Amino acid sequence: MQTTAGRLARLGFADGARAERLLDELGPEAVGDLDLLSSLVAAADPDLALTSLNRLAEQDPSVLGALRADPGLRERLIGVFGVSAALGDHVVRHPDHWRLLGGSAAVERPTQGELRAELLLAVGAEPDEPEPRAADASTATLSALRAAYRGRLLHLAARDVTGVVSLSGVTAELSDLAGAALEAGLAIARSEHPEAGAVRLAVIGMGKCGARELNYISDVDVIFVAEPREGADDSLDEHAAIKLATRLAQGMMRACSTSTPEGALWEVDAALRPEGKAGPLVRTLASHLAYYRRWAKTWEFQALLKARPVAGDAELGQQYVAAMNEMVWQAATRDRFVEDVQAMRRRVEAHVRSGEADRQLKLGPGGLRDIEFAVQLLQLVHGRLDPLLRRRATLPALGALSRGGYVGRDDAKALAEAYTFLRQVEHLIQLHRLRRTHVVPEGNADLRRLGRSLGMTADPVGEFTTRWRRHAMEARRLHEKLFYRPLLQAVARLPESEDRLSTAAAKARLEALGYADPGGALRHISALTSGVSRRAAIQRTLLPVMLGWFADAPDPDAGLLGFRQVSDKLGSTPWYLRLLRDETAVASRLARMLGTSRYVTGLLMNAPEAVAMLGSDTELAPRPVETLLSEARTVVARHPGDAEGAVAAVRALRRRELLRTAVADLSGIIGIEEVGQTLSNLNDVTIQAALDAAIDKVEMERRTPLGTRFAVIAMGRLGGIESSYGSDADVMFVHSPLEGVPERQATETAFEVANELRRLLALPAPDPPLLIDPGLRPEGKAGPLVRTLASYAAYYERWSSPWESQALLRARFSAGDAELGVGLLHLADPLRYPEEGISDAAVLEIRRLKARMEAERLPRGADPALHTKLGPGGLSDVEWVAQLIQLRHAGARPALRTTRTLEALSAAVTEGLLSEADEAVLAEAWRFASRIRDAIVAVRGRASDAIPVDARERTLIARALGYPPEGTEDFVDDYRRATRRARRVVERVFYED
Repeated sequence: MQTTAGRLARLGFADGARAERLLDELGPEAVGDLDLLSSLVAAADPDLALTSLNRLAEQDPSVLGALRADPGLRERLIGVFGVSAALGDHVVRHPDHWRLLGGSAAVERPTQGELRAELLLAVGAEPDEPEPRAADASTATLSALRAAYRGRLLHLAARDVTGVVSLSGVTAELSDLAGAALEAGLAIARSEHPEAGAVRLAVIGMGKCGARELNYISDVDVIFVAEPREGADDSLDEHAAIKLATRLAQGMMRACSTSTPEGALWEVDAALRPEGKAGPLVRTLASHLAYYRRWAKTWEFQALLKARPVAGDAELGQQYVAAMNEMVWQAATRDRFVEDVQAMRRRVEAHVRSGEADRQLKLGPGGLRDIEFAVQLLQLVHGRLDPLLRRRATLPALGALSRGGYVGRDDAKALAEAYTFLRQVEHLIQLHRLRRTHVVPEGNADLRRLGRSLGMTADPVGEFTTRWRRHAMEARRLHEKLFYRPLLQAVARLPESEDRLSTAAAKARLEALGYADPGGALRHISALTSGVSRRAAIQRTLLPVMLGWFADAPDPDAGLLGFRQVSDKLGSTPWYLRLLRDETAVASRLARMLGTSRYVTGLLMNAPEAVAMLGSDTELAPRPVETLLSEARTVVARHPGDAEGAVAAVRALRRRELLRTAVADLSGIIGIEEVGQTLSNLNDVTIQAALDAAIDKVEMERRTPLGTRFAVIAMGRLGGIESSYGSDADVMFVHSPLEGVPERQATETAFEVANELRRLLALPAPDPPLLIDPGLRPEGKAGPLVRTLASYAAYYERWSSPWESQALLRARFSAGDAELGVGLLHLADPLRYPEEGISDAAVLEIRRLKARMEAERLPRGADPALHTKLGPGGLSDVEWVAQLIQLRHAGARPALRTTRTLEALSAAVTEGLLSEADEAVLAEAWRFASRIRDAIVAVRGRASDAIPVDARERTLIARALGYPPEGTEDFVDDYRRATRRARRVVERVFYED
């Protein structure tokens, strides 16, 4: 036979034995009261409800009889007790407050005036006075305010949990209640300042309070505006009036936030005021207007969408709101509107605590802020011309957007449902302990209470979790739903006419999202989505999301254009659109790359199949040079007798690897030194493959073996393993006749090979060229293109100059006959690593050459401070410091024998020739300048050594380097700072003995 405890557990109590004991303590009538038991079982948390009821009955046993006599009271009181432990505690502390939930008044909504009067009376103030004053500012008065406030909170919660009042009714009443509390707090502040009548002070509600959509527990955002009272006997000048108003505002804030035996109400937050917490707490109306006209950012006007007078001088408050509204609805025309919008979006995402994102109702993915932010942005974009959109609260604004055709009806309905559900859950979480939280709990007991509160009884935990995730997912598709889908409707022949925007509205929305040419963007969207083909249908699925990713990229217009071009090339390929649709990482990275880099876009245009590698960081990792060399040789072998075809295939391989490297670079997967090494390795492989093809062709045309060994020596940045995207390949050619072959014949053959190599790599092709520059050979352009090893030895022994010794510091074998190449390097060692170091005269010559280079080679009109190669503290400065140290000391210190700049600097520190601090400064400047040079190529698609003057190009380069949209000046300032510090080191280390 089942026990009573067992039956109670089966009915829904978590602890049947404890429930049996608590029911027994209520007395025999309660034990047999099936209606009471039924109400307890129906509560969200029967155990919690019974516990609070038991505690209340100890304080006031009459409550049990009242519950039997008034079914409505029983439903409301137990309903609240089952949801809120905090309100249960409140009723136990104030046993008379349960009576607020009985009779017909328990279901009536109080007016704004009634709430104001009740809280003013609670602090001893007369509601009918123009500026009521509290009896005093004592702890007793503050406690009375809190008790009265929570009594009203209890009254509202009872109607909320029993379904008598809607969500909008709950939030509006909470906002009115907060306004009444602020008014009572102001009355308390006036009681501390007898002269308070000499100033007019208006309290402007902001955020959810201003919009009348406040939570149960929330900071209350406010702004204060004040004026001297004209005609008052003790009238003050403006300065004195603001001082007095500030004291009143501070007193009001203390009255609400100070902790008492009854706790605190909530924090009054004035951080949305001009200049934030750094600005004055109170300003005059004229001061507010001056600030907003000159200094305010877009987000501040977005905040003012919600502004509403809530306490204090109502007339002054209305004047403030009317004045602000004139500016709010022009915010979308501001110069930095798009940048400010992007900053707002990042600010929302940045406030999510680590580990909470998946459970955050407010700030997490698919959270309330997603919906609120998008609705407000649409209001700012379209409300300038459509006054019907000028609503404070989210749901009314969403409804107006739907009626105006800016949001589809089904979309608006789905979002309203998601918003309502999320807000209800937020309220239930906050009611439990009356704590400010937006995080869904993890425990099953808490989830069960939430599910049952929302009417889910069969499987409250599972059903709640499913509904919550579904609504969050719906909200996460916010930018597709609210921004991008209607753009497609504006240009494509789609049936959902209610989603259709006018062309003008679509252009306005695109412009607000950052598209500089909205008309062009609409043409691209139309070209991609129009028609009934499967390709167009998939694009209509993809584009809403892609448009949002393009908007987040530095150049949305370039991103969309590039996407159209790549799609035109690959759109009929079955895997392409399917890959983008099914692999979010690929589509997201593709959008970011197309909207960041013309260089990447150009590579993709000619290697569109490489899109497949974008989804994986592993796929983007640099490939081993041995693997590339093997693949290149295989490619050349497939084109016997066709040197042009072989090199074209090798250049296609190079194009793919350039794309891999650029995407890895821009994605932060590899750093600048790894970029340099990867590009240098790729250039070596390309030269080797082209050399193989050139030798095959020369041998075929001569119908005889080459008759000489041939090697390519890398020089300059290629030799230093520091190639950039725009680098030429500085090289020298050396050959060595085979035994029995006349030197003249061998030299002619080697000359043909060198010229054929240069020709093959310079042929027009749809990829970045690899130009072979042999200008660093002996005698420069006037000297022979190719020399024998013996000729090099003779020249260097007799004619070598300091600049050639310096150039040879970067000499490295690149391609061809390795033994011959190493032989030339051994030949160069005495010149570049002299045993006793270079002479003082040679040092002076190198310094003279450096000064001449700075004076003559800098382009006319260029700003030296922004020239990454030749400017003060730039690449040349750092590299010449490293090379002078090597020329002086590498003969005696083998650790300095490297072709790489940063390795040479590091070795100089190890050898005690350079301080660690100086090395750090020089290395930072070198890396920064190298990154900028590569970023310029990535963004513009062509090489340049100078940071551009054009502000837009600077912004794009800054974004490619990882700076935020507003960080362009930071980027330039950081570079100037790094190079100034480096130049000081250069002047000390390079020029001083």
